[in-house]
Amino acid sequence: MTAQSREIPYKIYLEENELPTAWYNLRADMKNKPAPLLNPATGAPMSAEELEAVFCRDLVRQELDDTSRDIPIPKDILDFYKMYRPSPLVRAYFLEKALETPAKIYYKFEGNNTSGSHKLNSAIAQAYYAKKQGLIGVTTETGAGQWGTALAMACAYMGLDCRVYMVKISYEQKPFRREVMRTYGADVTPSPSETTHVGREILKAHPGTGGSLGCAISEAVEDAVSHEGYRYVLGSVLNQVLLHQSIIGLEAKAAMDKFGIKPDVIIGCAGGGSNLGGLISPFMGEKLRGEADYRFIAAEPASCPSLTRGRFAYDFCDTGHVCPLAKMYTLGSDFIPSPNHAGGLRYHGMSPVLSQLRADGLLDAVALEQTSVFSAAELFARVEGTLPAPESSHAIKAAIDEALKCKETGEEKTILFGLTGTGYFDMKAYEQFHNGTMIDFIPSDADLEQGFRSLPAV
Repeated sequence: MTAQSREIPYKIYLEENELPTAWYNLRADMKNKPAPLLNPATGAPMSAEELEAVFCRDLVRQELDDTSRDIPIPKDILDFYKMYRPSPLVRAYFLEKALETPAKIYYKFEGNNTSGSHKLNSAIAQAYYAKKQGLIGVTTETGAGQWGTALAMACAYMGLDCRVYMVKISYEQKPFRREVMRTYGADVTPSPSETTHVGREILKAHPGTGGSLGCAISEAVEDAVSHEGYRYVLGSVLNQVLLHQSIIGLEAKAAMDKFGIKPDVIIGCAGGGSNLGGLISPFMGEKLRGEADYRFIAAEPASCPSLTRGRFAYDFCDTGHVCPLAKMYTLGSDFIPSPNHAGGLRYHGMSPVLSQLRADGLLDAVALEQTSVFSAAELFARVEGTLPAPESSHAIKAAIDEALKCKETGEEKTILFGLTGTGYFDMKAYEQFHNGTMIDFIPSDADLEQGFRSLPAV
């Protein structure tokens, strides 16, 4: 019996001996590499020594490595992964039936751990390298809270101190996510705050602001560089994070190969790029090497449309301008998303890797209004039985749209999307949707121009 003739189960799991033992570095196969990080003071590419003042030593090596295709996963990390990996690849039979589509829909579910999302894949790696370096602890930012929760878990496991700056609007909207972090021993501060110099400056410039990831990054970096034995870690955007998250795509591809399944369209939600980059990496590698062809779609919020309406330019990674410059699709480091947006994905920029792929015409992008995203989330919850995270629901909406196109044309395309996590800590957003108080905020061109004015002259 051939792989193609085997009946496809509802959930496909890999065996333990089929799990990937190396991360895949997509940059090794990219003809046009992502542009280097620049020192904002000199305009020169950041050296390893300069980056090591902020990041862990081994992570800096991974950040700068554009040539090694496969990077072995340390045994301690592999052992940790086995607590919740492999994650299932699920055939969305019930969603297909509800849509009456000829399309075949699959999703890679990353919510089967206490953090509730894919973020744990990189959190444990970064905590491991911090511990290996002999550090006391790490600092970070978090938006909706998945990354902060994952890092708190990883630091508790590794015996590290964890300081989290949480975007203020999320801190207020999602108290239970905050309390999970505190349960794992993390210190959680709403950002922008009065505890750092950059936080105080942001509050002066934007009194009453609900904050942004750019603000929280600035505070976390300042905290790290101000205390001996600490380093800053980031849950998205950076090359090293996409490297760790490649475990998602590697597992998904291995599971599909096992049953002779080839996706036509691969979709991920896009905020900073960690989930999307991790899911598409091995498939994109095949496309870059000329071995296969796929269509890739980034689904982002219309309220923070970096890939669809941003500019591909060098910009600060943070609002306080304490981080290096990255060449990426950006709305400007001064751009702060509307506090009315309840669906996460609040970063002003995008991963340099994904930005380069977008600039090269290899990655499509769609911007989605949040009420339509939550409608898709509700449908998915009712027919597939899992309450999705608002971030993941952008990918669900994009997948539904693609499946409905197949219904119109009669095409039997195979669609793969990333279900990054669960939404059980996001009930305030669901409440707004059900009460009819959720609005679809879309920034005007004039709104975006304010952010673009903050772009540095590089």
